[in-house]
Amino acid sequence: MNDRVTPPMHATPDGEAEIALVIRLPWEDVARLGQEAGRLASQMQRPVTLDEAVSHRLRTRPAAAAHAKPMEQPAAAPVSTLPRLSGTA
Repeated sequence: MNDRVTPPMHATPDGEAEIALVIRLPWEDVARLGQEAGRLASQMQRPVTLDEAVSHRLRTRPAAAAHAKPMEQPAAAPVSTLPRLSGTA
């Protein structure tokens, strides 16, 4: 199986799953992750890897779509405004 298509996944001893993947990020995003790792390391009083910072951020932030506006459903047209079908063809 090609790891670039299907990342390997395995269970961890703490009952969670781990997936390895490769992502391409602009340097600005890497710098923000470094800042996040610094904040987390200061809270935890120990060194923190970027992987750990990303995992922590993903676990503690609401889902990306949670802040999005719900899609508006088009209002159903009243029956009186629908075109009438005649019985003749």
